[in-house]
Amino acid sequence: MTPANNLRAFRNAMPFWLSLSLIPVALFSAGMGGIWTVLLPLWAWWLFTLLDAIFGLNLENADPGTPDADLFWYRLITMIWFPIQFVVIYGMIFYVTRADHLGVVEKLVLFFGVGVISGTVGIVYSHELMHQKNRLERWLGDFLLATVLYSHFRSEHLLVHHRHVGTPRDAVTARYNEGFHRYFFRVLRDCPKSAWAAERAMLDRRKLPVLHGSNPFWRYGALQLAALVLAVVFGGWEGVFLFVVQAFSAIWQLELTNYVEHYGLTRKHLGEGKYEHVKPHHSWNAAHKATNWLLINLQRHSDHHYKPDRRFPLLQNYDAAEAPQLPYGYPLMALVAMIPPLWRRRMNPRVREWRCKFYPEIEDWTPYKTGTLPLPRL
Repeated sequence: MTPANNLRAFRNAMPFWLSLSLIPVALFSAGMGGIWTVLLPLWAWWLFTLLDAIFGLNLENADPGTPDADLFWYRLITMIWFPIQFVVIYGMIFYVTRADHLGVVEKLVLFFGVGVISGTVGIVYSHELMHQKNRLERWLGDFLLATVLYSHFRSEHLLVHHRHVGTPRDAVTARYNEGFHRYFFRVLRDCPKSAWAAERAMLDRRKLPVLHGSNPFWRYGALQLAALVLAVVFGGWEGVFLFVVQAFSAIWQLELTNYVEHYGLTRKHLGEGKYEHVKPHHSWNAAHKATNWLLINLQRHSDHHYKPDRRFPLLQNYDAAEAPQLPYGYPLMALVAMIPPLWRRRMNPRVREWRCKFYPEIEDWTPYKTGTLPLPRL
């Protein structure tokens, strides 16, 4: 266990600041053009996968009772990311739309890479911020999501995913044998609807109309519209197109991560729409050190579902006896997920092993695999 007082020192938080290394890489790629435009995804995914192989696993746990005052340097990187990302996205739009040395393909590849910044880092940081209780951090999370046109993720994640993970009501729990590409389009279709339905249900309980000003979808729409208008201001219609490219890239990376996190893991149906409580074994985990630096411990996913508002440096590691483990970190597993036959070959035996280990009493898994069990009660 890492002593709580050690968390106060910047040197211990410094590995989580490695995300800043993406910024000079982005500037270098834009300035050089050509083959260098592929550097951002290579840097974020392959470099950190290589570092995982070098540094191995981090199995240590910090004291979960550590006060926020001791976590200043950890919190700061998530809180300064929005202005950094804002400058990168719109600065790149301004520069690229006026750069004569960049062709169409180079611009597309480059903004796919910008989506690595806003997706691999930005959305992960917004996820951390949206779970906190103070208004400033929640607003920063909203700003980050607006820059990738995915603001409904906040409502869907907080009101649907955390309540219904591992059940048919949670769209982002990937079903056994469901390939990522089919999953991706299903999520794009279902999640905005489920987020809207969850907010409408909350308003109904308060006896307010769905279009009441407190419905966060008003805020979501305004922020996303402002993000698009700024893209026009900085780069014209070409700027809007490039902005959408980076947003789609970011969303694709988010949903790849969601796919990996819960693939094939379901909560036991207890009858009449009742499901067991969420437990550590309902999330895939990875203890790979470097990727956890980049993703601020997102791979300690079981503990996040146990304590959703627990700040990332305090998330606890679970071993194989308590929760299923991925063979590699998220970046490499996401690449495998893009090739469904390879993914099924690698992961389906692990899901079957998980079933035997945690639910030996369940003989027929068909309704779990097809998602045809009764919906959980709201």
